[in-house]
Amino acid sequence: MTNVTRIHHALPLSNAIKEVVVDLDSTIAKAIDAAKAAGLPQGLIVSLLHGHAYAQTSIMVI
Repeated sequence: MTNVTRIHHALPLSNAIKEVVVDLDSTIAKAIDAAKAAGLPQGLIVSLLHGHAYAQTSIMVI
């Protein structure tokens, strides 16, 4: 996969992108905390996150 570029290393990130990444990370962490508090099994949380990551990776590769 030589056509994959690591944006973080290739280009300087703007403050807007940095803010969005921080917001995304924070939102994901809050959602995970809420799921844990609601009693979702940790394995289900992990499998849902893995499924979304796989789907997004598939979209980027195809």
